[in-house]
Amino acid sequence: MTSGHFRQIGVCRAVLALVSMVALVDACAQGQKSASAAEKFGSLQGHVRDASGRPVVNATVSLHLPGPSIATTGIPWLPTQITHTDSQGAYQFSTVEEGDYVVLGGMVDEPPLGHRVHITRNATETIDLDLPAKLTDEAKNAAPVKPAPEKPVVSGPEFFDEPHFTVAGVTQATNSGGHGSDTVLRTTEALAKATVSLSKESGGGSNPPASVTTESSLRDTVARNPQDPALHHLLGDVEEKLGNPLDAVREYQRAAELEPSESNLFDWGTELLTHRALEPATEVFTKGNRLFPKSVRMLVALGVASYARGSYEQAARCLVNASDLAPDNPTPYLFLGKMQSVETTPSEGSVERLRRFAQMQPDNALANYYYAVSLSKQSASATDTRRDNDRDNDRSARVESLLQKAVHLDPKFGAAYLQLGILYSHRADFPRAISAYQRAIEVTPEAVSPEQVTPEINETLEVSHYRLAQAYLRTGDKVRAQEELQLHAQLAKKIKDNAERERREIQQFVISLQNKNSVPQQPN
Repeated sequence: MTSGHFRQIGVCRAVLALVSMVALVDACAQGQKSASAAEKFGSLQGHVRDASGRPVVNATVSLHLPGPSIATTGIPWLPTQITHTDSQGAYQFSTVEEGDYVVLGGMVDEPPLGHRVHITRNATETIDLDLPAKLTDEAKNAAPVKPAPEKPVVSGPEFFDEPHFTVAGVTQATNSGGHGSDTVLRTTEALAKATVSLSKESGGGSNPPASVTTESSLRDTVARNPQDPALHHLLGDVEEKLGNPLDAVREYQRAAELEPSESNLFDWGTELLTHRALEPATEVFTKGNRLFPKSVRMLVALGVASYARGSYEQAARCLVNASDLAPDNPTPYLFLGKMQSVETTPSEGSVERLRRFAQMQPDNALANYYYAVSLSKQSASATDTRRDNDRDNDRSARVESLLQKAVHLDPKFGAAYLQLGILYSHRADFPRAISAYQRAIEVTPEAVSPEQVTPEINETLEVSHYRLAQAYLRTGDKVRAQEELQLHAQLAKKIKDNAERERREIQQFVISLQNKNSVPQQPN
């Protein structure tokens, strides 16, 4: 503890009760962040312990901006972030902007313990909160918390010390509120859909009983067998297909509480992710990763949830770890490649894993493409200017070779032609750049069926038209440049309108924090 340590003796009991009920709104709503904004984040972690040093489970920990309210009344503003401790008394805030904060921790109806802390970008601060005896009198009579077993023990809902949230309802989303540019937002949405598709890998679903022949009979069977997790999961599938996401997520959650299997946790988390409940989805995937550390798709899903929340470095680490967990599995590399393709500077670890992917699958066009993109975005680290230039030239030649190989393997790979055009433009080789951009547009037709439209197709067409216009301008062809700019503007509007319509159609979950000892909200 530092000299900045202090206690909020005069804080009224209602503060923690209010804090514990603050809506855990989609982390995307914290505002549009640019891709470079990830560099402004630091993190805060620690443990909450009682007077005897034991971990305090379900303690509320909140992060506040210091201000007049604390100085004059002892009552803090509403928190900027809020969480609860897990079964080991640990808490974490992974994306905190640089600055001064007050971190408060305690139990509901008791004055919280507080510390001042300064968060620095790209750094992790550790603040442990040791609660005085009066804050943990009830905990003294409780059974000691046992460490999580190596393998999950199937039990009832009491199995979960976390997550502490409930799905309170749904709302019609008008926008996705994502982090960064629209390109990052579109990528986030594509990654979420791809994560949902991984549910098909579970293979653990149970066939419905012979008596279940209709939706009505399934509901009757669930009512007669409320402790059967397979039935709850099956009903969750039905509710999702019927367009009842609120009921679906409650059934998936009930299945996971009754039987915390890898597949039940994964499907619960993906349902939350689909409906942009990013913080709860992150909690579920984190829990799943702890219980099933060898599950590749759980780590991938955790990475996607982190990416959607703007935690790009954490997302990359998850995908890197997933690729190391199963080096022959292409899934982590494909997700990592898509994430890094919109990042400014991929990490060394990401580039290395994508290099490994290209080496393992030399005849895979995407493997060559993603490795090329990561290399093109990587900055030289040498201090000598000549060495920097030599290294950049070598890298540029390597990128060109990989992209040429990608289009050779897949002649209709529009995104690879686009990257070739960008590469030639950087070299001021505008005739070759124009040819590459034209080829990207030619092999990426706009008039495709709705089922075939993907964010990659839209992005490739939009960017290719714009870059082609710029190349024409550099060669003095203003007429063609103007034509391409008009095509770009028309396409950009169409893509934006389609994306906003699709986002409005997705019902977004309304999440509320739940006290461990409170009575869970009953479904309507």
